[in-house]
Amino acid sequence: MRILIWIITIFALAVGLSMLLSQNWGYVQFVLPQQWRLQMSAKIFAGALLAAFIAAYLLVRLVRNTLTLPEAVGQWRNRRRRQRADRSLREAVLTLHEGRYARALKFAEKAYEASDQSVAAILLAARAAHALRDDVRYREWIERLGDEEEVQMARLMTEAELAVIACNYEEAAAKLDALRPDGRHIAALRLSLRVSMALWQWDESLRLIRLLRKHKALTEEQVRPLLCRVHVERLRARADELDAIGGGNDDMLTEIWDAIPAQEREDRQLVLEAVPLFARLGKGRVVRRTLERLLDAEWDTELARLYGFCGDVGACLSKGENWLLDHREDPGLLFSLGRLCAESQLWGKAVEYFELSLRWQPGVETHLALANLFRRLERSEDEQKHYRAAAEMIAAW
Repeated sequence: MRILIWIITIFALAVGLSMLLSQNWGYVQFVLPQQWRLQMSAKIFAGALLAAFIAAYLLVRLVRNTLTLPEAVGQWRNRRRRQRADRSLREAVLTLHEGRYARALKFAEKAYEASDQSVAAILLAARAAHALRDDVRYREWIERLGDEEEVQMARLMTEAELAVIACNYEEAAAKLDALRPDGRHIAALRLSLRVSMALWQWDESLRLIRLLRKHKALTEEQVRPLLCRVHVERLRARADELDAIGGGNDDMLTEIWDAIPAQEREDRQLVLEAVPLFARLGKGRVVRRTLERLLDAEWDTELARLYGFCGDVGACLSKGENWLLDHREDPGLLFSLGRLCAESQLWGKAVEYFELSLRWQPGVETHLALANLFRRLERSEDEQKHYRAAAEMIAAW
């Protein structure tokens, strides 16, 4: 349909032009000095005028193109240079992610020499040199960024990230301090968390974990083990301080535990690691209620094994014997009951519970507990038997 319309249009124009040319336009006469006259048809004059206009236009275009030729050649060369630089930059990015660091460095150097995007090329070259463990070239490239304000964040973030990769946490901390990220700079907060945990700055780590969780930069599955480790390390650091000064009535350990939100205290791994710390200082009763709630909600033989370290011997023994009605063959509960009976000087029941625990699950800790109990009862033969059994189990590992 479109072709048909074009054909009709062309024919119409041809007919119109032929009708126009068939008319008598008259003539044009030029009077020249000395009585010379030039006369021609108006049609020829119009054609000549049109031809002269076209010739003048082409001449002007030719002159202008000739004059602008050096500039056009320069633009063409710059365009080719940028194309080569962009190609080198793309290759540098690709090979860097492929792990071909030497080639990435080579392409980044080419991009830097030929491109206006020098910052991107420098950052790529610095990363490639760092990956090659070439500290000299890494420092040379990173220094080329200079001190311009607009590139400082990129420079400091790159230096901090690469310092973390190299396990140079002190340098990473210094770069992050210079960066001073706001509360929404997720990448910087994540790096700060890694650095603070590596430097055992547990209070700062706790603050960063909560901030990242608030901004949904960490999932609950990621947050849970991080919080567990931070809480345990804070408790361990305080317990070590108390051990160093010979114990005392310092309640700081209890305050740290009470400051942990109730939902986080229900983490079984946290309780599993916290109970020995409290028991070491004779404060096992602090975590007793939490441990009981967890066991009532869902039985765990490892947690049950720790119940014997929770103090309040009489109450714990009563609670443990109630549990025993439903868990008669649980080695962890039997071990705890044996320990509680030993503390209550119920020697016969203690031996019975320890031996039942060994029957269902032999363990070094249970053998050592029985050996210590027999030493107190002055049964040296039984004591040596269990010491040998514990040693054989350790040697088998």
